[in-house]
Amino acid sequence: MHRDSGAPLWEFFAGGGLARLGLEPDFACAFANDLDPAKAKAYRAAFPPGDDMHEGDIWKLTPSKLPGKAALAWASFPCQDLSLAGARRGLAAPRSGAFWGFHALIEKLGDEGRAPDVLALENVSGLLSSHGGADFAALIHALDDLGYRAGALEIDAALFTPQSRPRLFIIAARNPPAHLVASGPSEPFHSQSLRNVIARLPDALRKRYVWWRLDAPAKRNTRLADMLDEHSDTWNSEEQTAKLVSQMSALQRARLDALQESGRREVGADFRRIRIEHGERVQRAEARFDGLAGCLRTPTGGSSRQLLLFVEGKQLRSRLISPREAARLMGVPEHYPLPSGQTAALHLVGDAVCVPVVRWLSQHLLAPLAGAAAARKSA
Repeated sequence: MHRDSGAPLWEFFAGGGLARLGLEPDFACAFANDLDPAKAKAYRAAFPPGDDMHEGDIWKLTPSKLPGKAALAWASFPCQDLSLAGARRGLAAPRSGAFWGFHALIEKLGDEGRAPDVLALENVSGLLSSHGGADFAALIHALDDLGYRAGALEIDAALFTPQSRPRLFIIAARNPPAHLVASGPSEPFHSQSLRNVIARLPDALRKRYVWWRLDAPAKRNTRLADMLDEHSDTWNSEEQTAKLVSQMSALQRARLDALQESGRREVGADFRRIRIEHGERVQRAEARFDGLAGCLRTPTGGSSRQLLLFVEGKQLRSRLISPREAARLMGVPEHYPLPSGQTAALHLVGDAVCVPVVRWLSQHLLAPLAGAAAARKSA
């Protein structure tokens, strides 16, 4: 893929490089890291020659592996121990605890005078509630100890693409310029949950916390149906579709019946979930017909794959979402080379960042922060 010039970037927990897609051309990747061999392979395929991808554990990285000095370090550290789908063990657990490996590396780089000017961390919104907000507070405190002033933004990909995907972005910089700092929280990026956890920070830490100034994007003009292929050879059988409908709750079924009676053509995103009803585990199909896909996941089984339910009057058809359709919902360009296997491709996409969200952050906050830092050094 084309490589643009820009300020030096180090990308940690890089996955397939979707953050890089959003950060270019403001930033140019000089070093990337991921522990997963499959993701590292996909990264190299997307960004040949791929010699900037270092495969391995971040705990084993040393400053000598990293070239020069970066303007920005991006870190989408693992979310499994923070998300609702995981065990919610927090930052002390092995996977999400990889943040501390990143922190240790930045600390060592600081000792050499090579710490990046700006840090950007991405994770699930569950970080705000993990251990009652204590994990989020620990992370902000850790960045503060490194000499950075940090602030968070909660951004839903639905502002940019037709997918419900709220994520937390923690941006940290030294001496941020006044024009990028707001006097307090504002919509749509400072949710009430975020405001609540900031209010509980220790006084000294709260005074150094930054409310980043970021304008809201233009209103999205796409719907789920716009992302889908018109033709597919993977339709479920009529029996499979009927079973899917039978798994809906009475309320869900009533909504579907009303949609069918209206005669409108619509596509719904559907997940199968286990619910406890009257003390028993029941598998339910839960569909939404608001023009949005549900949050894409990393597939671990058939029920974790997102289904599509096509309604055309009385006719119903269903099928699984394809990897390319999932990639479109993440803002990935058509020329991006997805892994050949469906599960591998969906895992790569479902465990990544939404490209237009990153691009918005880059253009309106990260690049201005990096530019301000460069200007201070040259003055």
